[in-house]
Amino acid sequence: MKEISVNEFENIKIGQAEDPVGATGCTVFISEKGMCAGIDIRGGGPASRETPLLDPLMAANEIHAIVLGGGSAFALGTADGVMECLEERGIGLEVAVTHVPLVVQSDIFDLTVGDCKARPDKVMGYKAAAAALESPNYSDGNYGAGCGASVGKMCGIERCMKSGIGSYAVQIGELKIGAVVVVNALGDIYGQDGRKYAGVLNEDKSGFANTYELLEGSLEPKENKFADNTTIGVIMTNAKFDKADLCKIAGMGHDGYAKAIFPVHTSADGDSIYAVSLGDVAADKDTVGSLGAEVMRRAILRAVDNAESAYGLTAKRDLVF
Repeated sequence: MKEISVNEFENIKIGQAEDPVGATGCTVFISEKGMCAGIDIRGGGPASRETPLLDPLMAANEIHAIVLGGGSAFALGTADGVMECLEERGIGLEVAVTHVPLVVQSDIFDLTVGDCKARPDKVMGYKAAAAALESPNYSDGNYGAGCGASVGKMCGIERCMKSGIGSYAVQIGELKIGAVVVVNALGDIYGQDGRKYAGVLNEDKSGFANTYELLEGSLEPKENKFADNTTIGVIMTNAKFDKADLCKIAGMGHDGYAKAIFPVHTSADGDSIYAVSLGDVAADKDTVGSLGAEVMRRAILRAVDNAESAYGLTAKRDLVF
């Protein structure tokens, strides 16, 4: 098994655009030929568009783009720009008078990090889609949908840390499996050794607090829990699977979330994972699902490692304790 770049996958191109002043952005995955896709949503507050297309009972067998974005539900129109860009290039479901691109989208909540009125929109979606098609520009860190991402938000924005978008991919023989994830979790981030990687800071920011202990210390129901969260990601493989298999692989990918984020899948998160099939390599879905969970775990750590301090939030690389 060797590590590869997520930019080495065939039949998919990734483009990003961001507003570094407003602290938001979007990341667009485009398959010109179409890609089979599934989804598994575990969090209680997803902001999403057209995800019912990925139900195995729905007629569409392929989609043409996935949008990961900031801006919460306000930014679901970002996909309009992606659709316009694809339609201009004749990409999409062919109908009598045009091509209809099938585009799904999931967003994180980043409105409290920068300018709450700065949100990805149709213009930004078009820009990211054009970048994907003309000059793919994916990078880990404070880019695309990771521009305004943060983690460890049990005590509000004042004590959380800066996160971003991350990726990790491997190849075994002909089989390729990779993940891209925007880490914007309520919970804390943990490395493979169990030590805390990033998360909620203590009151004077001289060390970490513990989100789980904070939850334990306040057992009364909370009607206004800090809900500015959601971790969203894509697992990609060149193995051949149908929508039902991909929904299962996406579900197994959440094990990667659980290995790196705790608490995870809360009612204050909108945790979602897409899984896409990009080729015809024969592979076992449980093997791919297990590997998908592992590359997702590593992608989460990459997102934290590559984040840069911004908007008054400290990144892991700049911690002094």
